[in-house]
Amino acid sequence: MELTDENFEKEVIMASKKMPVIVDFWASWCGPCLMLKPIMEKLEKEFKGKAIIGKLNVEDNQEKASEYSIMSIPAVKMFKGGKVVDEFVGLQPESAIKKWIESHL
Repeated sequence: MELTDENFEKEVIMASKKMPVIVDFWASWCGPCLMLKPIMEKLEKEFKGKAIIGKLNVEDNQEKASEYSIMSIPAVKMFKGGKVVDEFVGLQPESAIKKWIESHL
């Protein structure tokens, strides 16, 4: 799911009150971000109905990138109950990300 400054409140904050929402903060010029993209897209399908996975381009959505203090990318944050409950920065193997998501279900 593509996230923006405009839809973030509804698609992340409000939705995370029903199920975990994972946000991948990325940019088109970031090599590791582009390597993470297919992993997150695969996991988005795998966890459909259990967790929501979306991505937010920090170049186009600087308001949310600033609000969540994104200094390095890729940065992946887990939202539950409207708040960030966990996060990691940098490219991780698919198996590690899968375990990380499962630990929050």
